[in-house]
Amino acid sequence: MPRTGPGTAAKRTLVWLGALTALLAILLGAGSYWSTASWSPRLALDLEGGTQMILAPRVQGGSDITPEQLDQAVEIIRQRVDGSGVAEAEINTQSGQNVIVSLPGTPDPQTRDLIQASAQMEFRPVLTGGPGQAAAAETPTPDDQLPKPAAEPQNASDPNWITPELYKEFESLDCLDPASLEPAAEPAPADKPMVACEPDTQGKYILGPVEVPGTDISTASYGLQRSSQGQALNTWAVTIDFNDEGTEIFREVTERLYAIGQGDPRNQFAIVLDGRIVSAPTTNAVIPDGNPQITGNFTEESAAALAEQLKYGALPISFEIQSEQQISATLGADQLRLGLVAGLIGLLLVAAYSMFQYRLLGLVTIASLVVAGILTYLAICVLGWTENYRLSLAGVAGLIVAIGQTADSFIVYFERIRDELRDGRGLVSAVENGWRRAKRTVLASKAVNLLAALVLYFVAVGNVRGFAFTLGLTAIADLVVVFMFTHPVLRLLAKTKFFGEGHPWSGLDPSRLGGIPLYRGAGRLREPGQVPVAVARTKNKGASAEAERRLTIAERRRAEQQKALAGRTGSAGRTEPAGDSPEPSAAARTGSTVAGRTGSSQKETNE
Repeated sequence: MPRTGPGTAAKRTLVWLGALTALLAILLGAGSYWSTASWSPRLALDLEGGTQMILAPRVQGGSDITPEQLDQAVEIIRQRVDGSGVAEAEINTQSGQNVIVSLPGTPDPQTRDLIQASAQMEFRPVLTGGPGQAAAAETPTPDDQLPKPAAEPQNASDPNWITPELYKEFESLDCLDPASLEPAAEPAPADKPMVACEPDTQGKYILGPVEVPGTDISTASYGLQRSSQGQALNTWAVTIDFNDEGTEIFREVTERLYAIGQGDPRNQFAIVLDGRIVSAPTTNAVIPDGNPQITGNFTEESAAALAEQLKYGALPISFEIQSEQQISATLGADQLRLGLVAGLIGLLLVAAYSMFQYRLLGLVTIASLVVAGILTYLAICVLGWTENYRLSLAGVAGLIVAIGQTADSFIVYFERIRDELRDGRGLVSAVENGWRRAKRTVLASKAVNLLAALVLYFVAVGNVRGFAFTLGLTAIADLVVVFMFTHPVLRLLAKTKFFGEGHPWSGLDPSRLGGIPLYRGAGRLREPGQVPVAVARTKNKGASAEAERRLTIAERRRAEQQKALAGRTGSAGRTEPAGDSPEPSAAARTGSTVAGRTGSSQKETNE
């Protein structure tokens, strides 16, 4: 199989980068045409404004709320909002009494319900159930046929909880009516039965008293269901983790429900949140370890939603919305404009430095920054559409800081190439060897940047997370650009006459790199043993020592062999003027080095 040349590999890499950019653009274009995507990034609360809700806490029993309860409520609401995909939300307390929730833009009904919910989660056994259609209310059961308690209920699953009044309420409940699916204005007593609808199936149930409160849930998660052998199945499941008290109670509940048997509605238990049934699974086994797994016709989205409701469903207090209003941007368009101006100034300064330091090679830096900017912009727009990510002023600051960090990768690479040129390599080999040295430094630098961004993102809250997110995103974009654009472009430029021969404006002229001009460009090769004129004429011992110091180990050994051979044969092929010291100069000792490099330069020319 023929070996792929550097030029071919570079072109292939650039094609892959173009395909990646086109894919992001097509995805965003399709989303803007068929969905809610936009070619502009979604802005956060400080730049766009949004909705502010003031929530007044209500404690069961009418007692005063404690600071610990309020702090816990704020934390759970923040987790709920973050879990729903709303970015850059602000949740604070007011005077130690109210909770202020500020969301960017206009929240959708699901987010609004999630925040407003009083979050009284309960596990209740099912006593009976039926379809939720309205026709049931048109043919009510005669009074003499209504179920009547025969004795006092013995447990929460006892049918004696069903009274004639409760059964009439069950029959009249129309779960097809959207009003019946609204959160209950008042929570049902925990020690009494209740009727409720399940929105997903539009079925209705009579439920027994609460057996396990939501506060006994430690956490909940979702994932692919696993078989008894531990193999992942192609179905989604939700796993609940109870605390010690909940584990013991739930074991007793599942023992009773499992004994009732499949096919009986009383084999089910209902998970109730704010008067609505979240799920009503059947009991297929006794759960002694407090880790039940709920399975069914879940999609990944529905499983994630149920796990989130279970995980964050138990608040110690309920809330009443005192006010809800639209608020203007806290910083506004002026600050955004100033931030963009600051970024443009930084970009211009980096471009000016690159052109001054690297001449036309600096255009590669500018082009790389442009490509990194395009990829980052498309990524932010796609994330705004798919993950509801919103760009804040702190995020803009992260983008500005990333300009310098991105340019730093290119500078490291260019300086490694210059070092190779100072060592006498041709430009093609200098690019390849310089890249092998530079990419380790670039990878280590970006790993540190990503680690700092991750730590900052998970430790901080609020706008600081926006800064950390854009910092990490640009670090990834930088790696993509330097590997898939900067290096391939330099491999192609090394084949051109302008850069390959070291034109003074190329930024790669050996005579301007602070070293001895050992390299003269492709097609202009020195004969073996030829000594550079600039070296032959120098009498500066420091320059000669510097030339010798820059020799590689192989070059130094080759020079020593040539020197020994010349001494044995009595060769006098030196180029020093008469009258100079008979001691061989360092430049003469480097004659074989130039000849050795001629071979590598000839190889590059043939390529």
